[in-house]
Amino acid sequence: MKLGIVIYSNDPETVWNAFRLGNFALHEVDEVKVFLLGKGVEAESLDTDKFKVTDQMREFISNKGQVYACGACLRIRESTGTELCPLSSMSDLYELIRDADKVISF
Repeated sequence: MKLGIVIYSNDPETVWNAFRLGNFALHEVDEVKVFLLGKGVEAESLDTDKFKVTDQMREFISNKGQVYACGACLRIRESTGTELCPLSSMSDLYELIRDADKVISF
């Protein structure tokens, strides 16, 4: 299955769970792409004692998951993107939605 996950939240527990689902799906040999949109592009800064968001993100990428981050949303936050939150576009979001068998949002 091709799974698309759109993360629009900056709630640490929500983002942590979204990436946990992505990691689980990758272990099930699904193809998974995550698009960070709006507040979701803040994912890298959300680690707490309980929710290690960046650990989940690194595991996701190391397991061949793909992450995209809205370029406009990053620029609004005066960021240019990083390895964990690479600069992307609406075109990438459209392709994720078009090509996925299922799309879910957090």
